[in-house]
Amino acid sequence: MKAAGNHSALMSKVSLSAEHPITRWLRQTNAVGFTLYTSLAAFCLYTCVYAFRKTFAAASFDGIVYWGVSYKVWLVIFQVVGYGTSKFIGIKVISELKAQARSTGILILTGIGGISWLLFAIIPAPINIIFLFTNGLPLGMIWGMVFGYLEGRRMTEVLGAALSVSFIFSSGLCRSTGAYLIRDWHISETWMPFMACCIYTIPLLLFLYLLDKVPPPSARDEQLRTRRQPMNVSERKKFIQAFLPGIVLFVLCYMLLTIYRDFRDNFSAEVWKSLGYGNSPQIFTTTEIPVAIAVLVIMGSIMIIRNNKLALMVNHLIIAAGMALIGTSTLLFEKHWIDPTTWMILIGLGLYMGYVPFNSLFFDRLIAAFQYVGTVGFIMYVADSFGYLASVCMLFFKEFGYSRIGWLQVFIASGYIISVAGSLLILGSMLYFHNKHKRWQKPV
Repeated sequence: MKAAGNHSALMSKVSLSAEHPITRWLRQTNAVGFTLYTSLAAFCLYTCVYAFRKTFAAASFDGIVYWGVSYKVWLVIFQVVGYGTSKFIGIKVISELKAQARSTGILILTGIGGISWLLFAIIPAPINIIFLFTNGLPLGMIWGMVFGYLEGRRMTEVLGAALSVSFIFSSGLCRSTGAYLIRDWHISETWMPFMACCIYTIPLLLFLYLLDKVPPPSARDEQLRTRRQPMNVSERKKFIQAFLPGIVLFVLCYMLLTIYRDFRDNFSAEVWKSLGYGNSPQIFTTTEIPVAIAVLVIMGSIMIIRNNKLALMVNHLIIAAGMALIGTSTLLFEKHWIDPTTWMILIGLGLYMGYVPFNSLFFDRLIAAFQYVGTVGFIMYVADSFGYLASVCMLFFKEFGYSRIGWLQVFIASGYIISVAGSLLILGSMLYFHNKHKRWQKPV
């Protein structure tokens, strides 16, 4: 018995010494060191990935129209269709993906996204519109791969919040990058997205390397947040059947948020132009930084809540508060009680108070509260797939049904709709999961 114990200890030491020094340090360091390293690596990696997708939003392609629809709208539609399609594919791929395949998958998918922008620049319009589809299709699965490094940990709220605010911050940074490339470097609107990809490639490789050194969740993590593992078809069906009414409610709410967020992301250049900020590249980043900081603090603070059911309820309330803020700030703007910059900051804060929880934290606590062995990637991609489907439908509805209505008018009207309907849906979800948890028995 003693020999067996010595052999086990020896094998453990050998295994530990075979690890990369960074991985070994992350296992042995304290929670603060681990959280800072992992948060920074995930934040910076997804910021770079975002440049492969959204930098083109800084271009307006003024005056270019094909088949009665503006060129910019065609580009957005094709990219969102590709991105939305990848979310449906991701329901299977991300939920079944093994941990060791994440870094390779991220490299391949971002490579396809970057090559698509090169072909977009080389091939003349309107044929090059198709490369927005091939750009969006691979990039839609990267979020789930990156979050796979973070889920199921004691500090997942902080890690997930850091990752989530990356697309708030990077949304502004990438559009500012694109605007500067056009205005100061005199890069054409068609070549600008590929040039931005070139700028962000080396940092992307560096931060992917660093994130890939993060060790899997510890036994203590699994005890507090439930073990995470890939889900096959039968396990996915079982999960849907167990929580179907609640899933329908929060997916409908997320669909509204995705429509609004995509609209703000893709057409903010047009909205800012109508507000008199057409030649201010820095405005994109200026309005997003305070939003990113505020959301990081709000979402990261949920980590102190040890009770998973309580944390799930708090997530619901934060989403509802975000919905209310969108409607309230829009009313204040229309009454001329706040200026456009303040309005856009408040809109962004309300939007991302609703949107960020759905991109990891809400689902992480849902799984933990019901002690359900599975992966956040599955249910997150179910919500995402329908969210982007709704976004595509909204684009077609606006452009082919109400094309004469200005983007600013649509933005204001949408704010009121999402504020009322979204609040009702998420509060309905909260009531459902509260009652469900009372009679829930842990799966065997």
